[in-house]
Amino acid sequence: MKRVQLIASIVAVEVSVAFAQAQVKKSTIEGINNFAQVETTVACAGAITPASVAGIKKMGFASIINLRMANESGADIGAEEAAAKAAGIKFVHLPLNGAAPDPAVADRFIKTITEPGTEPAFIHCASGNRAAAMWLIKRVLIDKWDNARASEEAAQLGLTSSVLKTFALDYIQAHKK
Repeated sequence: MKRVQLIASIVAVEVSVAFAQAQVKKSTIEGINNFAQVETTVACAGAITPASVAGIKKMGFASIINLRMANESGADIGAEEAAAKAAGIKFVHLPLNGAAPDPAVADRFIKTITEPGTEPAFIHCASGNRAAAMWLIKRVLIDKWDNARASEEAAQLGLTSSVLKTFALDYIQAHKK
């Protein structure tokens, strides 16, 4: 009996991993680092250029959520916001420190991502780590995914930081209803 349960558990994990991997689509797009799209609801990416914003709008995204700190090398929040305004796409800046993430930023992310008209959302930071961590939180708390499935998808989207993964899982634990 235990052997059957073990086999069933292994199959369930493999199916859930395959399901999560099948939904993440990685693409090379000019002006965008580490582009990874989940279904049609979200894309997580690293650094972008203001020139890429019009293309993000053309891909059908309703909003850009920028998680970069204004003082990061290469971050030009003002130019990106201006490009978003010119392209007619909602722009939200939620600066998140990857070394010391603030739960208040995750609170604002959840509020933003659940507002009508925000999805499909293009979420980015410098590498994709912070974007994937925020999406992990959303998947568990809003979409009611289990931690393992959401963590696997987040890894596919670019979550490699143990600090951010721990932060996300701790945040989820503290906010589960």
